[in-house]
Amino acid sequence: MDQRVYVAHITEDGRCQTVKEHLEGTSVRCAAFAGAFGAEDAGRLAGLLHDIGKYSEGFQKRILHNGSIVDHASAGAIECYKRHPYAAMCVMGHHGGLPDLGVFDDTADAPTFYGRYKRYSSTQAYRYDAYQNEITLPEAKIPDLRSLVDASFYTRMLYSCLVDADFLDTASFMGAEREGVCADWEVLNARLDAYIKGWYPPQGALNRARCAILDTCLSVGETNARSLYTLTVPTGGGKTVASLAFALRHAKAQGKERIIYVIPYTSIIEQTAEVFRNILGSDAVLEHHNGMTFDEDHELTERQKRLKYASENWDMPIIVTTAVQFFESLYSNRPSRCRKLHNIANSVVIFDEAQMLPLVYLRPCAYAIAELTRAYRVTAVLCTATQPALAPIFAHFLQKDASRVFYEICPEDLKRDDMFRRVTFHKTGKLSLEALAAHLNAQKQVLCIVNTRAAAQEVYALLEEEGRFHLSTLMHPDARQKQLARIRERLQQGLRCRVVSTSLIEAGVDVDFPTVFRELAGLDSVLQAAGRCNREGKCPREESCVYVFSSEWKTPPSLEVAVGVCRSVLERGEDLMCEDVIRRYFEAYLFFKGEEAQDSYRILKRLVKSTLPFAEVARDFHLIDSCAVTVYIPTAESYSLIDQYRNGCITRSLMRKLGRFGVTVYPNDLKKLLDAGDVEVLPGDVYVLVNENLYSEDRGLSIQIDQGKAIFI
Repeated sequence: MDQRVYVAHITEDGRCQTVKEHLEGTSVRCAAFAGAFGAEDAGRLAGLLHDIGKYSEGFQKRILHNGSIVDHASAGAIECYKRHPYAAMCVMGHHGGLPDLGVFDDTADAPTFYGRYKRYSSTQAYRYDAYQNEITLPEAKIPDLRSLVDASFYTRMLYSCLVDADFLDTASFMGAEREGVCADWEVLNARLDAYIKGWYPPQGALNRARCAILDTCLSVGETNARSLYTLTVPTGGGKTVASLAFALRHAKAQGKERIIYVIPYTSIIEQTAEVFRNILGSDAVLEHHNGMTFDEDHELTERQKRLKYASENWDMPIIVTTAVQFFESLYSNRPSRCRKLHNIANSVVIFDEAQMLPLVYLRPCAYAIAELTRAYRVTAVLCTATQPALAPIFAHFLQKDASRVFYEICPEDLKRDDMFRRVTFHKTGKLSLEALAAHLNAQKQVLCIVNTRAAAQEVYALLEEEGRFHLSTLMHPDARQKQLARIRERLQQGLRCRVVSTSLIEAGVDVDFPTVFRELAGLDSVLQAAGRCNREGKCPREESCVYVFSSEWKTPPSLEVAVGVCRSVLERGEDLMCEDVIRRYFEAYLFFKGEEAQDSYRILKRLVKSTLPFAEVARDFHLIDSCAVTVYIPTAESYSLIDQYRNGCITRSLMRKLGRFGVTVYPNDLKKLLDAGDVEVLPGDVYVLVNENLYSEDRGLSIQIDQGKAIFI
């Protein structure tokens, strides 16, 4: 028998981990991760086979004598393919990403699974037979999956298990143990109970209604074992804490591993994560989005290191993340993005502001949620004040009757409580720009929400200067955060405060105005805007007015159907806050948009092909418009970051920090900026504003570019 020692890793101080040790360690971890969704044997097999290519002479020369780089993943994929094709895909891509399967006729130069299979099989340079002397391979049952779409989902989840197990085993050997934080639901529920104790007995009608919703969430969480819920809480009903209460009770009762909050906007995430840290302690909550930055390990505290490592695989009790991070990871093929996916299994996942699931990816997103609940022991909650009537779509994916898909947590009588009807709606008809500005200037404190960034800047320019504010994504995130802090301060002090904003202020931003003007949009947007009016119910309903107006601006194409359906609701004079009216609005909206618009990039249709196009789908699934480009704004805080980039210090941490000072523009606006010489292009197609006159702290980036500059010599 061959007594040779085959090496997988070597530390800086010369310690060696054998290939056998690494394969067995990875296998144990991978099997445990995959056991969460009944794939323990497949995980064990993938772990044992993923690096058998390291038994080859080529790899041993590489690691022991600094030889040339060799492909060590394809060997395991070839052996695995005979036993479990889905696991073989995972092994093939565990470093470079899941490849498209391709077709059996692919030639050896194709970048597909079959192409690599043939390329590796055709050479004798990478013999790896020695693994047979050290590794005994288990049997692994191939799952009976309903469709190729299910197969692609299963493969990504198994891939996640392998990638994370491989990384953790290597890190452990290298002396960088990265253990997660296990949830102690007894402790976390006790912290919640201590936090809400002072709310009882509730004082005032609004607090009594909020506490009734909270009590219901606590009770249903403890006693109900369903996997798919809706939580419809009127704006101002205490949705954030109530949904957390449900999740904590349910996680304890059903033995869930973690709670994941999926939220549309970064601004809401920061606000929500802070609430959760106040309730549960900072040791239990991970806030994960592109705006979060971590320094190098040697500059971090132990707690910061735990958070940094947990952001890689979500091994924390409470995760607060973006819809972009969540769904793009579920359709990704990259190891770094997919690594955390297995930790979604057996979790409670709350989808906050569920009506904001992007229409062009609605069906892929709904499928992902449905499949997580069907096959991966996830409890999902669609949480909003305006439920988007998704039962028929979920019924299709779950093969159920639509009436049996969701369980609504909040009873009808609580949702209809008069205390949540805190505003009066008024239709104003069409207003000119000047007439709108005159209405706003007549108010001491007022919020106006318009449909476009250009409109927000136009209205802002006509407001009286004292106490006027502008909010839009033409301001970088750091400026918006500071602006919101000033707005809240003036509102609390009773000072003059007139704000014009795009829709970014609507969902989850905690502000309270006595009067709101909302440009005609979708009904959900109108109702979300109304949630910023008389939020605490301190004023009579009759005096708390939400004015819905149409304008002289052209309706953006993406809003035309929503505006049309909402206009018909207004013309019929229906109760805008009636749940049945909201449901019929969404049904009509989805009908007029049509099924194709709900999967505009044909994500699901492509996945039904036998080619399993992992790389292709990952390239095209982007919740944020991939055509948009970020322009970084020089400020007192960002100058040094931009200089670091210019000097070649280009790190992920640096780019995340710079993101706080980025403004998104579309290609036509970028071209104008470039043609006018107002933007500098740094290596890597990073754009930096050089004409600082185009950016102001109060209104953001000017997109009215002067292209007729004269050059004087």
